[in-house]
Amino acid sequence: MSNSPLEKKKFNLPHIYAILFGIIVLCTILTWIIPAGNFDRVENEAGNMVAVAGTWHEVEATPVGFFKMFQCIYEGAGDAAGIAMFVFFAFASVSFITKSGAFDGLVVFLMKIFKGNSSVIVIPIFMALFGLGSSTVGMFEEWLAFIPIFAAIFIGLGYDAIVGLAVVALGAGMGFSGATLNPFTVGVAQGIAEVPYMSGVGYRIICHIVMLIVASFFVIRYALKVKKDPTKSLVYGDDFSAILSDDTSVENREFGPKQVLVLIDLLVAIIVVVWGVKTKGWYFTELAAVFMIMGIVAAIIMREGPSKIGEQFATGFQEAAMASMMICIARAVLMVLNEGNICDTIVYGLALPLSHLPAWLCGIAMLIMQTLLNFFIPSGSGQAAVSMPIMAPMADLLGVTRDTAVLAYQFGDGLSNIVWPTAFAAVMSGLACVKLEKWWKFIFPVFFAIVGVQAVLIVIATLTGFGA
Repeated sequence: MSNSPLEKKKFNLPHIYAILFGIIVLCTILTWIIPAGNFDRVENEAGNMVAVAGTWHEVEATPVGFFKMFQCIYEGAGDAAGIAMFVFFAFASVSFITKSGAFDGLVVFLMKIFKGNSSVIVIPIFMALFGLGSSTVGMFEEWLAFIPIFAAIFIGLGYDAIVGLAVVALGAGMGFSGATLNPFTVGVAQGIAEVPYMSGVGYRIICHIVMLIVASFFVIRYALKVKKDPTKSLVYGDDFSAILSDDTSVENREFGPKQVLVLIDLLVAIIVVVWGVKTKGWYFTELAAVFMIMGIVAAIIMREGPSKIGEQFATGFQEAAMASMMICIARAVLMVLNEGNICDTIVYGLALPLSHLPAWLCGIAMLIMQTLLNFFIPSGSGQAAVSMPIMAPMADLLGVTRDTAVLAYQFGDGLSNIVWPTAFAAVMSGLACVKLEKWWKFIFPVFFAIVGVQAVLIVIATLTGFGA
């Protein structure tokens, strides 16, 4: 063991709160540097106040002081309270579904059916199942426990650990990228962008399916190559005894009548949400109520008593605290920019060079920006809270719909989560006993191919006026 000062140290990003506070400080400093200015605004057909291109003009400078900066943090928390409270209640309610073991039981049930079957058809089936949980109720960390299991199973089927890892990782990544109901990513982003919840859900489903097909193609192609010649495996000769001998309890998850009823409860909740949003114009208040009822019904199905239900809500609130507070703290960025009257100036500055490009190319630029931003803010809710206040008005100026801006956000967040080391790449590869550089060697070609597909989907969204 070396203690040499020349020893290479592992780089770790600061805590997300520290990053957000640093952004707030930077924005405060910018209020003293960047000229203050505003756009004229008009109400569009959706009832939102949007900036009018070509109307930016300078106004009196109102730089933000040191004490005012901290006031903006508190004011931002209050301004974002509606979205943050929704995340609190949605997260706590969804936890009843995830902790019932219903999804886990379904995965294990199907896994037992296909175990021993070497057909590659199991790859898209399980990727679609993982994607379904991620797209609807925002499951991601809950899938991590399946990585060593699937790595071991696919080794046993004659493939390798990378195939098992890819099934779980890409399934979850495509689910977040093509999210439909996910309240913690697309729900937060749409709330900040002031577009209806689940707006454009039909096209998002199409996007999810297209990306899933592309991802499945790459995984199946690699799996067949390894099956034909094991020496072609990127992890050929590596030691996987740790996962092959691991007798994890997840494989023994129950999938009985109670778990089936919980899944039915979730399905009914989804149908009610879709009906309410489409026919009654429901928003966060009504949606939070539906989620709470869904969670309580799931608890009753699992025969939980009143005290246990209360404890589970308390635990869910605790687990949601970081994400909810990220939304609140990040809102201070917008408060500082607005207090200093430089938000419109920044939007104008970013939009000006892009305004000379066709709208479809602007959409691709948004996708690239969101993908890169996720390296520094590896949190879906946090990234939405920081980026959407800028991206939404910029979309108005560039002739891109706000729904397209949200789509670019969820594309950039969902896929890069399984690639960036600041997100889940290192954790996932470690659970599969796969070296990170070998996971990158497999995933980066897939990543770039899917980003290319996402760019095409963004172009289609832009040209068709998606969500308008």
